[in-house]
Amino acid sequence: MSSHNESILREPLITGKNITYAKVTDDILLPVENKPNKAWWIGFTVAVLGAMLWVVSVGYTFWTGIGAWGLNKTVGWAWDITDFVWWVGIGHAGTLISAVLLLFRQNWRNSINRSAEAMTIFAVICAATYVVAHMGRPWLAYWIFPLPNQFGSLWVNFNSPLVWDAFAISTYFTVSLVFWYCGLLPDIASVRDRATGLKQKVYGVLSFGWNGSVKTWQRFEIVSLILAGISTPLVLSVHTIVSMDFATSVIPGWHTTIFPPYFVAGAIFSGFAMVQTLLLILRKVMNFEDYITMFHIESMNKIIMTTGSIVGIAYLTELFVAWYSGSEYEMYAFANRVAGPYAWAYWAMMTCNVISPQLFWFKKIRTSIPISWILSIVVNIGMWFERFVIIVTSLHRDYLPSSWAMFYPTWTDVGIFVGSIGLFFTLFLLFLRFLPGIAIAEVKLLLKSASLQQKTKLAQEGAFPAEQVEHFANSLDKYDTVTQEDINALKQK
Repeated sequence: MSSHNESILREPLITGKNITYAKVTDDILLPVENKPNKAWWIGFTVAVLGAMLWVVSVGYTFWTGIGAWGLNKTVGWAWDITDFVWWVGIGHAGTLISAVLLLFRQNWRNSINRSAEAMTIFAVICAATYVVAHMGRPWLAYWIFPLPNQFGSLWVNFNSPLVWDAFAISTYFTVSLVFWYCGLLPDIASVRDRATGLKQKVYGVLSFGWNGSVKTWQRFEIVSLILAGISTPLVLSVHTIVSMDFATSVIPGWHTTIFPPYFVAGAIFSGFAMVQTLLLILRKVMNFEDYITMFHIESMNKIIMTTGSIVGIAYLTELFVAWYSGSEYEMYAFANRVAGPYAWAYWAMMTCNVISPQLFWFKKIRTSIPISWILSIVVNIGMWFERFVIIVTSLHRDYLPSSWAMFYPTWTDVGIFVGSIGLFFTLFLLFLRFLPGIAIAEVKLLLKSASLQQKTKLAQEGAFPAEQVEHFANSLDKYDTVTQEDINALKQK
């Protein structure tokens, strides 16, 4: 393990006393090796009920056709595509945290990357269910791929962004799954070595013969960097291609070149908000406060604030471009959003996505756990409204006033959406039950460099100037796991 002494001006990434390598393993594997607690069972029960609602709603859709949804001759896309884009966006933060922050050597990712990667995979699964459900004939889902067939000229249209979607989402899912599983191998081996009986055999198979040798670790780090390099372009490409579902059309409100960067920023925005929602619960329920610290929470809030500001600029740019274009149809499309029948959705979007993240400029708010959790949920509500506004308000009033119509969701629309959230949390809670929610090996790398106890030890030995120690002590005020006794220990020699 690394023994590099990090500057004391950097805030600690691990808090707590008497933290050893063995204690890190014990703490993180506690939920895996022991029976689930009451909070897990309550969450799992609610999630499974939601997943059952999803099964019923999707089954009803397959049996009766997509006429069970609230679509009409004018609004041919609505909640289905709204939910699809929303889930794909949520899946973006995992790749960003895992790949981009790894390449930039941001060590604060080590405690949050595992759960963020799992979130990515489960969110993409939820998104893919909408693609299949929307086909009407799900048993022919394989037709979206260019497979040799016996049907004459049946072939995919490579000029269609919907085909690009299929390639982008499947590539993203595959790379994210491999990246996530490769990172799990040393931790699965840790579970294997501590288990007995059938459990040991199962984890033994899942660990792929990991032996912890120097050569194994060397290959592990090389593969991680290669996968990070492959994944990084996907952060930009996947949601860019999703945005082209709309941007390559000629419908006012959709036909705009700002969509690719705007969608990518929005995806990172909503993805980090969902990571925040999950991790704040995770650190409390599973007692991970020493490993997911206030520094992690504040850093994610800063990213949410930054990407929220970018999204806000994109909203204003859209309005300006619509006016500057001189096109009466484009201007009407945006005037209809702002003041039409769906104005309530537009202003809900603006409030949640533009105004609420600006509260994170205030340190007291971005270091408040209850407020951070509430705002992270508000952001994802706003991002759902963003997709709804883009899709429905651009369609429900087209060039022919006689065909104007309103969209009203049916119980099936609502059931599939609520059910997909239940499906997502069912998968996430099962992941936390059987696999480590934090990367054990990567957290151990920080123990001798970025932990509070190591910095305290070095400060007591006089390794840092007094003014730097004082600055460091003052920065600990925001940590909910650091006591006054810990701060006083820093100044003892």
